[in-house]
Amino acid sequence: MFEAATGDGPPLPPAEAEQRSREIRAAVDGLLQIRRLTLREGGDPRSVPADWERRRPVRAVALALESGGITPSSVDAAGVRLSTGYRVRAGERPDTAVVEWLGPQGAGAAQEEAEALGACVPVLARLGWEALLYKGPRGRRFLEVEPLSR
Repeated sequence: MFEAATGDGPPLPPAEAEQRSREIRAAVDGLLQIRRLTLREGGDPRSVPADWERRRPVRAVALALESGGITPSSVDAAGVRLSTGYRVRAGERPDTAVVEWLGPQGAGAAQEEAEALGACVPVLARLGWEALLYKGPRGRRFLEVEPLSR
């Protein structure tokens, strides 16, 4: 079963990149078909997340980012961060997700985060998600992501 990369999984082997790209395209096509079938007023299926996406925002936001070509972070079996990229986790409020830009210790992810998270905003907007940039404890930036209203 396909799972979008949240940034807390193992790195994707380079040999599997083409297969992963096909899986992502198929997942987004399926997502858009679900939206077409469930939109009450009709309209553009890219503009508003479906109800099931609202109930699983981490998966939906991760799929949007991965389909937009944004690189996920990765970790090893012990949870040590191996690569720099996005990480999606559940937000504090229902139907929200948080996107952080993380990397291995000393890799400079903190210096990249404003620009990298800024690049995530239009990618998310293309699939009906609103992302607001915040500064958290220790000055680290993050996006709070929620579905656009109907």
